[in-house]
Amino acid sequence: MLNVALFGPPGAGKGTQSEYLIKEYKLFYISTGDILRKEIQNKTKLGIEAQSIIASGGLVSDEIIVQIIENTITEHRDSNGFLFDGFPRTYVQAYILEGLMIKLNTALNCLISLRVDEEISVDRLLQRGVTSGRSDDNEAVIRNRLKEYNDKTLPVLEFYKDKGICYELDGILSIEEVHNNIKKLVNAELSKSRINFVLFGYPGSGRGSQGKALAQKYGLEYVATGEMLDAEIDKNTPIGMKIKHLYENGELVPDEIVIQLIERKIATSADVKGFIFKGYPRTLVQSYILDGLLKKHGTRISLIMDIEVPTLELISRLDKRSKTDGCMPYDTDTAKIVKRLFDHEQKTIPVIEKYNQLHGVTKIDGMGTFDAVFQKLCHVIEKKFPSLRQ
Repeated sequence: MLNVALFGPPGAGKGTQSEYLIKEYKLFYISTGDILRKEIQNKTKLGIEAQSIIASGGLVSDEIIVQIIENTITEHRDSNGFLFDGFPRTYVQAYILEGLMIKLNTALNCLISLRVDEEISVDRLLQRGVTSGRSDDNEAVIRNRLKEYNDKTLPVLEFYKDKGICYELDGILSIEEVHNNIKKLVNAELSKSRINFVLFGYPGSGRGSQGKALAQKYGLEYVATGEMLDAEIDKNTPIGMKIKHLYENGELVPDEIVIQLIERKIATSADVKGFIFKGYPRTLVQSYILDGLLKKHGTRISLIMDIEVPTLELISRLDKRSKTDGCMPYDTDTAKIVKRLFDHEQKTIPVIEKYNQLHGVTKIDGMGTFDAVFQKLCHVIEKKFPSLRQ
């Protein structure tokens, strides 16, 4: 997800550049003024409350604004990202946005500030006033707006400079030159961001083979807890012997074993574009562990997909697999297969439901040929991340 805040004094050209960014990167535009007016027009609870405040001559509180922004983001969580215009306007709102981004498992990638001298801003707005007929495009009002921008908004720039994500660009250049400079910045930010997928599905859904194929196609690191644990078994380490015993009894491996292997994998894969996690997280506890691990390494989950296959088909697939070289320890008899499917339903389905409430989980029909299901997965990924298209 790409989240950008566009700053600049009145007359800097934010509106024109916003149109470019929205079209170029398929972002959802969030203007506090626009979404506030929409709430009022739709007579929502927050809109009615805001209208009452405005009618009495007051300013709409940050508490109302942040709720409206959160609702807007939640309603459009399938977007590639968001472009913020007019928020955060104050130092306090910068902290509010930080907290909101954390709650929604995302972050502001960059704040782009268009730098324009005051006299040029005044001149541009006065020229606009000749054709627009706007009553606020007179010099006294313009200079007051610029003063308010400098007093309230410039401290926000310092906030994001301290975070290392504030970039100032010369807004006096031509529209095309400013657009190209913005594009360079955004593309550079995109190249820094790891793309992390979690692939869910019952045993037998094909998530392993699909995960490997997706990792190869998009240049991502495939993280399968099963394979990492199998490596311990192959080395016949004490941990491997314990894992083997657990496998043979159809039990899950304790978190204290798995977490060390996953963190080592993340830490030693510094140059990868991202990860595909298969087989983890399996429990609610593990979901919190993974969120914490990714945050520790400056990244987060980007997309969650769940491959759905009917139960009888799963049993049939696992039974067939038990007669091949790809047989897993829990494939060896029907009782173990049923226990494994039951474990997934009891422990992993709540994880999927949690992620669905927080970020949304994309359901994928797992019936059909391998290639057919693979194309469905690719379609979802490339729609969400156009930069991955080859």
